[in-house]
This record gives sequence, structure tokens and C-alpha cells, in this order.
Amino acid sequence: MSSSKPTPEPGERKVPRRPASTLAEKWTRIDGVDVFYRESPNPTKDERVMAHVHGFGLSGRYLLPTAERLADEFHTYVPDLPGFGRSGKRRDMLDIPDLARAAVDFFDDRGVEKATLVGNSMGCPVIIEFAHRYPERIDRAVLVSPAGGLFNQPLRRAIKQLSQDAPREPVKMARVAVPDYVRFGVPSTMRMFRSLTQYPSLQRLLEMRIPTLVVLGQRDPLLPHAHRVDEIASQTDSHVLVVMLEGAAHAINFSHPGQLAHVIRHFMDDLPIENDPAWPGHVRLYEVHRGKHHPPAQPRS
Repeated sequence: MSSSKPTPEPGERKVPRRPASTLAEKWTRIDGVDVFYRESPNPTKDERVMAHVHGFGLSGRYLLPTAERLADEFHTYVPDLPGFGRSGKRRDMLDIPDLARAAVDFFDDRGVEKATLVGNSMGCPVIIEFAHRYPERIDRAVLVSPAGGLFNQPLRRAIKQLSQDAPREPVKMARVAVPDYVRFGVPSTMRMFRSLTQYPSLQRLLEMRIPTLVVLGQRDPLLPHAHRVDEIASQTDSHVLVVMLEGAAHAINFSHPGQLAHVIRHFMDDLPIENDPAWPGHVRLYEVHRGKHHPPAQPRS
């Protein structure tokens, strides 16, 4: 008769042998599930809280290049949601509403009342659902390369889009993504894909009543072209600001962290979206759409 080892306490869980970033790497336990997360090493009480939400099948590791650049200005969290990355799995497979609930549970566990959420890919509908269900808990939203909906259906089309995107991403992205996808597994992929593509992201996005920044990569095969985005966004008076980043594909948080951190800072302070003259010539930001109810850009003091 084999004996089972007792489940270690969160403090006994090992952090990665080699830290992936300058953020502190920690464990907590929420509803019986071990949750791994990263946090600003020296946060102050008066800093605004910002949490980064990862994409489909991935951990928060690929979000770290952008999160690191903002960690000195915001009290930053980068969790692996339950079922993803190093965090434990739940008996019931999570869908988009469940992941939004898991994000609220994480905030409750960390004593965070309100935060700005920055998401990539699947993380965007999670944030949209978060804002829909828990509007009092979110200050602003940053949606980078939103995924899901009709444009990514059926699965074979999404697989083709991902295969087109892969060579457009930095080679180092594969070293991060492949282990995460293997750990996530095929059964989880199928179930999560159905939830992601059936979620009404666009409808809920246009209903959001908080300042919302959408950042799109001009080379992203998983998203419609800029003119279609502007056409859709113009259908209603929204709180949405849409920005296009030339030279970028889908994983902007990993491939263009300096540019993304730059535009997030400007968005958070309602400054005009301007390019940094030090950027290479093939990288340029420009506004695609500014909703009627989005805060107007304030002149620099």
C-alpha cells in the first residue's frame, strides 16, 4: 500500500531555481489551490495597483518584460491563474467567467480592493468579464491583442492563425510558450478554446464604462485589419481607445515591452499617444479610434 505525501503549505512550494525576472516570486493558496504569482519587490502603499493577465495555455512568464518596466511605478502583480503555469489545477475546468472569478479571489487574498488590469490574448476577455461582473473592482483596462470570437473560429482557423503568428514572434518566445502549452495539455486546450470563442467579447467591450485601452499589432494574424476595427468600434459611443503598433504581431507584451509600457504610461495619465523618437523606424504607434466617452488627451504640463 503506497503512502501519499502530504500537500505542502504554500510557503513550502519551491519558486523557480532561476528567477524569471526582477519581480518577487511567491505562492499563496486560494480555495485549496496553490497559486504562483510575481509581485513588485518593494511596493509602496500609495502606488496604483496593476495586474497582468496571461493568455491561452500560457503562464504569466511571457508578460514579465512589460510588467518589469512598470513595476517601479505601479504595485504590480503577475499571477498564473488556476490551471495555468505553475499554479495548481481545479477539479472543474475553468472558463472565462471562472477565470474572472479566480482573479477576484486572488485580489481578495492579496487585500487588493481595486486595480488596473493589463491582459494579452485570452487575458482580454477575462478582463472584460471581470469588468462586467465586478465593475467596482477595476479602475482601468488595457487589452493587448484581444483573442476569441468569430474571427478565431473554427479551431482549424485558429491553429492556422497561430502558425502564421509563430515566425513573427521573437525566437525566445518559443522557449517560454512551448513548456507552458505542454503543461496545459490537449484536453484543457479543447475545452478552453470553446469557452474563449463563444464569449461575447465585442459586445461586452463596447458596454464597458471605464477607460479602456486596446493595443493591436499591425502584423497580428489573429485580429481583423485596422479599418475593420475602427468600423466596429465606431458602432457605439464607447470608452475605448484603440492604438495600433506597427511591426508587432500577437505577443506584444513579450516582443515590444518598451513600446507597450510607454503607451500604458501615457494611457494611465491621459497623455497624448506619442511615439518615442528613439524607436527604430519600423516601430510606430498611432491611434485607430478614440471613443466619445474615453477621457480626452491632456496637454503635457
